[in-house]
Amino acid sequence: MAATASAPASVAAPPPRRRVRPTGLGGWLVWALVAFFFVNLFALIATVVLDSVATTWFGSWLPDGFTPHWYGDAWQDFNLTDVLIVTAQVAAVVVAVSILIGVPAAYALARRNFPGKRLVSLLFLLPILIPPITYGIPLATVLYKYQLAGSLTGVILANLVPTVPFVVLVMIPFIEQIDPKIEAAARMCGAGTSTIFLRILGPLLVPGILAAAILVLVRTVGMFELTFLTAGPGSATLVVVLYDAVFGAGIRAPQTVDAMAVVYTASMLVLLLIALRFVNPTQLVARVDAR
Repeated sequence: MAATASAPASVAAPPPRRRVRPTGLGGWLVWALVAFFFVNLFALIATVVLDSVATTWFGSWLPDGFTPHWYGDAWQDFNLTDVLIVTAQVAAVVVAVSILIGVPAAYALARRNFPGKRLVSLLFLLPILIPPITYGIPLATVLYKYQLAGSLTGVILANLVPTVPFVVLVMIPFIEQIDPKIEAAARMCGAGTSTIFLRILGPLLVPGILAAAILVLVRTVGMFELTFLTAGPGSATLVVVLYDAVFGAGIRAPQTVDAMAVVYTASMLVLLLIALRFVNPTQLVARVDAR
């Protein structure tokens, strides 16, 4: 009897990749709506970009000519160098303070059980779930009362209200993925709390800290409500200056406003690409029970 050779049972062929195809009228309708949304989004962005380099554009598909001088005019008229410096200062301080406060708070919520833990977790959620304008007005009133609003300090304090809870919520899944037995072994070897946190947990939490820092950076640069309510002439970030350029008093060439909008959109796009490069979205929601 001839022996027949067979492949090992443990080696299985990879399943064929399935293509997502619309099925039925409902599926085609959903795909049509998605396509309609992206076409309109692309058309809107393309219109702003083309208008920012257009000499004139009236009643035609394309501008009559192209020129880059509107970017120079916008840079000079709105003093974008100082605006970008202020934006970078606010974002850097908010990121640093949020990490310094949020990471230890996340560790306490992830590792410790104490009375009122659910209430504390709910309080951390409120600034993220509630629209910023609802607590931004009373917050700005308090800052103006103590003469902090209208300065960099006031803008930074206002932005810390939602960013610190955001860091806590981002870091809790990363901390829960670390086996507590590692900390117990370190304590048995004589390591103190500060040594464990800085030399053992710190290197393991670098991906989570980096993810939280980048996401807070994106959130701070794009935060309009709190910054608008607490900023002054020398402490306005790019998004507030863009709003003032659109709705403020005076006559401005629309091309300069579109040029500044392109600068803002490009900066946000770069930050988002960096965030997607270093942040794995599944890590933000995965909670591995290591206990």
